[in-house]
Amino acid sequence: MAPPCLRPLLRFKSFVVLFCTPLLLLALPLLVPTKEAKCGYVIILMAVYWCTEVIPLAITALLPAILFPMFGILESKRVCMQYLKDTNMLFVGGLVVAVAVEHWNLHKRIALRVLLIVGVKPPLLMLGFMGVTAFLSMWISNTATTAMMVPIVQAVLDQMNSTEQDLTITDQPNGQVNSAIELEEKNSMSLTSVQVIGNGDVPDEHKAPGDREVKKCISKGMTLCVCYAASIGGTATLTGTGPNLVLKGQMNQLFPENGDILNFASWFGFAFPNMILMLTLSWFWLQFSFMGFNFRKMWGCGMERTDKEKAALNVLKSEFRKLGSISFAEFNVLMLFILLILLWFSRDPGFIPGWATFLFNKDEEYVTDASVALFVALLLFVVPATKPKFNCCSRNSFSPEQNREAMEEPFFPAPLLDWKVVQRKMPWNIVLLLGGGFALANGSDASGLSKWLGDQMTPLHTVPPWAIAVILSLVIAVFTECTSNVATATLFLPVFASLAKSGIVMNIIGVLCTTLAINTWGRPMFSLDTFPSWANATAGK
Repeated sequence: MAPPCLRPLLRFKSFVVLFCTPLLLLALPLLVPTKEAKCGYVIILMAVYWCTEVIPLAITALLPAILFPMFGILESKRVCMQYLKDTNMLFVGGLVVAVAVEHWNLHKRIALRVLLIVGVKPPLLMLGFMGVTAFLSMWISNTATTAMMVPIVQAVLDQMNSTEQDLTITDQPNGQVNSAIELEEKNSMSLTSVQVIGNGDVPDEHKAPGDREVKKCISKGMTLCVCYAASIGGTATLTGTGPNLVLKGQMNQLFPENGDILNFASWFGFAFPNMILMLTLSWFWLQFSFMGFNFRKMWGCGMERTDKEKAALNVLKSEFRKLGSISFAEFNVLMLFILLILLWFSRDPGFIPGWATFLFNKDEEYVTDASVALFVALLLFVVPATKPKFNCCSRNSFSPEQNREAMEEPFFPAPLLDWKVVQRKMPWNIVLLLGGGFALANGSDASGLSKWLGDQMTPLHTVPPWAIAVILSLVIAVFTECTSNVATATLFLPVFASLAKSGIVMNIIGVLCTTLAINTWGRPMFSLDTFPSWANATAGK
């Protein structure tokens, strides 16, 4: 908590940061009137605004379009072109497919099916939650995956903690999927004198302290595993999370002659094994932290299901039954989703020429991963959501009323997606954020700031590459803990102090796994022992 003397100033924090920061930073371009200093001014200003969030992140990303032309760094038309590059279109196409998966609830069907296969032993259930979350996060956003999985986790935990009562799962009257997965219980008499509260739990004062602690630890572990798995899963594919696309866009911007070394297939080959390794180690650590480690209990060797596990299994079975059989729309979305993955992998696999090389990219790279994503996204607005009814040739077999209704219906059914759904669910702010990053990279290169920073890092040439990777990974891991919202972190840090031990180890696991991947299979995959000619910033200058 801030000292009493400073509390009145906190009321004006946003005002001070918003207006005083650009004025204070003006000393840099005024005292050092070079393009490098002017570009540094823009980058520092945007970093402060992004960290403090005094204005929306997407609006901050538009500052290069205003300040670069004013400082004479880049023309306005060159800056604005950075906001809709090939990488942005790849992101948009991938998100449209993700919107279709969410819209038709295909992700929930996949999640419940896998959880039913894995089982409901707490350690295996955690593994199932993490595996499903990581897989879905490879294709749809981390936020959407977590928002879908957390209610499922909560419903399972509620049922596991409510076995003292004869619970039943309430079906919705209209048969639709209960997205909130709310559970209700029968009004039944308790067989003991212990009072039962409204949610079916025995009050804490009637429970043994050890039982309460175990319940809390399992709940913490199950909830945290979804959050960590979503972040880990997003690293496995190029479109899994925004920073991956930022890297691809920055490489294409700064090193246009890189020969498309970073595409969907090459990224997957490098990052997917790393994701599996991180997910496995994270599962072991979270299980050890919140459940202990018991091999027999983990795999259920010679053990029967407890009442809690049976209740949790009933929750999953009930929610899966509510989904019904797979619909025509879900099947079409699944087929288009598989088509997208196959086209991405086979476009330019690396070890053999892909279909794009044979058909389109013989001389230059005309077709990219963005072309594939936009093609499948277009099909989502064409492929019907229901089976077409061709009744025009058999009107005599219907009554006049049926013929009239058949003639009023459109010949071709509604497609899988319409623009209203996409507009409502598409995170357009991420597109602007990506564009802002590309504009900064272009401005840094044009102003000479990138070369100046490279010259300042000359002493790092004596440091081994693996050590640089470790240092950078640690610095970035620490920095990302603070960039979202400093005030929120300060507010909730005392609350989450008990969970800090797992978070630190999870960061260490990520850093070590990434370092291992770079220095093992990443070395031959990307020829890291040879400095590429296209990465020489001083060549031709």
